[in-house]
Amino acid sequence: FFFNDTATTEIYTRSLVGSVRCVQETGGINAEYMGFNYRKASRMIRRVHYRRKHTYRTASNKIRVVKTPGGQLTVQYRRKIAKGQVCGDTGAKLNGLPHLGPKAFKRLSKVKRAVSRPYGGSRSGEAVKTRIVRAFLLEELKELKKMKTVKDQKKKGKKKEKVAKKQSSSFHYLKYFTANSI
Repeated sequence: FFFNDTATTEIYTRSLVGSVRCVQETGGINAEYMGFNYRKASRMIRRVHYRRKHTYRTASNKIRVVKTPGGQLTVQYRRKIAKGQVCGDTGAKLNGLPHLGPKAFKRLSKVKRAVSRPYGGSRSGEAVKTRIVRAFLLEELKELKKMKTVKDQKKKGKKKEKVAKKQSSSFHYLKYFTANSI
């Protein structure tokens, strides 16, 4: 390609160079004939072009090199692999749910977004189990506290009666003693 304008030529060559990616291909080459080391000869570098305008090797621009039936190397674009759903309590991955991004996950039907049990799509089985045990133990603790307070009130009631009787008898005794002594 030849352009009279140097700026246009520079822009075109930059876009062309950026869109080329080198790929190693193994096997099928005679090392002695090439005059190279066998290891170098077995890994010939073939170039592939990105099909889209985005030419940087970023997470959103991953490619897979595929050989077509005609023997030509072409590029297939790969999607980013989603992390998947995690448990809100333990942080463990949730089994039985697809690993999709937030938008794709939202588009799924409700049945596919959750597992059929309480807290299915948000908590792991282990977390649910610990929640159930914790709730049961808390209820038991409340019952024990109630029983203890009832028991304490009964004890306090009996003590108050005994103390009241003692105080009244000693008061009468003191009253009688003081009245007679004067």
